[in-house]
Formats: sequence, C-alpha cells, structure tokens
Amino acid sequence: MTTRSADVQVPATRGWPAVLDAGPVTLRPLRLRDGPAWVEVRRRNIEWLRPWEASAPGAAYDPRSAVSASLTTYVGMTRRLRRQARHRQGYPFAVCLDGEFVGQLNVGGVTLGSLHSAHLGYWIDSAVAGRGVMPTAVALATDHCFWELGLHRLEVNIRPENTASRRVVEKLGFREEGVRPRYLHISGEWRDHICYALTSDEIPGGLLSAWIRRRNET
Repeated sequence: MTTRSADVQVPATRGWPAVLDAGPVTLRPLRLRDGPAWVEVRRRNIEWLRPWEASAPGAAYDPRSAVSASLTTYVGMTRRLRRQARHRQGYPFAVCLDGEFVGQLNVGGVTLGSLHSAHLGYWIDSAVAGRGVMPTAVALATDHCFWELGLHRLEVNIRPENTASRRVVEKLGFREEGVRPRYLHISGEWRDHICYALTSDEIPGGLLSAWIRRRNET
C-alpha cells in the first residue's frame, strides 16, 4: 500500500488528501471531474443500487427515480462531502480498478473526542462485483482511518437483506454487533440494519495484510 498526495483542491489535514493503492485497486479523493464517470456507472447500475439507496423521510418515493444519477446531483454531493473533509467530519473516496472509476466509499460521521469513531458506506459497479475490489477498498480505508487519521472504531451498518454488502465486511472480520431497528431511511422506508464494527486494537498488523493473507489461503 502506498499513500501520496492527491490532485484535489482541498486544504491538507492529517491523513487527507491521500491516495491508497493495493495492486489494481486504488482509493483516491472524489473529484468534481469524476462526474461523467460517476453518472455513467450509476446509470448502468440503477436496478443494482435501487434497493439500498438512501431516501428522504416524508418525501414521496418514486422507485423510477430513486437512484441519483445526474451530474447536478453529483456536483452538489461532492461539494458537500469536500466541505466535510475540510472540517474532518468525513472523507469521500473514489474506488478505482486499473485506473477506472468503479464505485465510491465514504468515511462519514467522524467523531473525535473520547470516541474517535466513524462509519463506512460504499457502493460498486455490478460489473466488477465479486472480484475482491470492495473488500480491498474497505481494508485500505480502514487501515488509513486507524493509522493515519487516528480513529479507534469503525462501523458499517447494512440492511439484513443486502447479502453482497454483508459478505464484504464478514470476509474482513468485522464483528456483528446486532440489529438497529428502523435505523436508516432506505428505498422509501425506515429499514433495520445490522451493525458491524472493528476497533484498531483488534488488528494491530493492519486489515489489508490480514485480508491479503486470507485471500491467499483460499
């Protein structure tokens, strides 16, 4: 894994901006110029993403337009996420495979003080799902959060029905901590989520090295 400065116009803070590499998989800060690629991938994956897409409570839900895939949406989202990065509240990554944009991983809800915690959220192009891209990306992000950003705990909250996303964190050894009833508004309803978590002291050797070792053993 390597970490290097990224070509983005945000002030540097501890561990950000950064680019993280593991073989063909790269995490780098989301950029405004990623917009066309983001739109193209999202439009191809509307049906794949629809069951897991966040929705607004109280708003009329239209399944036909539930997945955001417009350049206007992308620009607004990216500017908001970059503001959060400037204030150390979250860190938005593009997930790339062999240099091509294939998904997104967000470190969000960063809380420092006596907690030093955050949560991860991610999605990936169905065309490359099942090839180990997202577990590698999550392992890269987890190591960066623990050893560069100084966090202690990470959570990933996933709908019980989302077996593909659950396999990602289960492969990596995140602990299942239980169900959070009606935790997030997803696909038009308040949905239960399973909470998975990991703390830095549980993986002193780093998650990426453990993941690579596990893959090589299978």
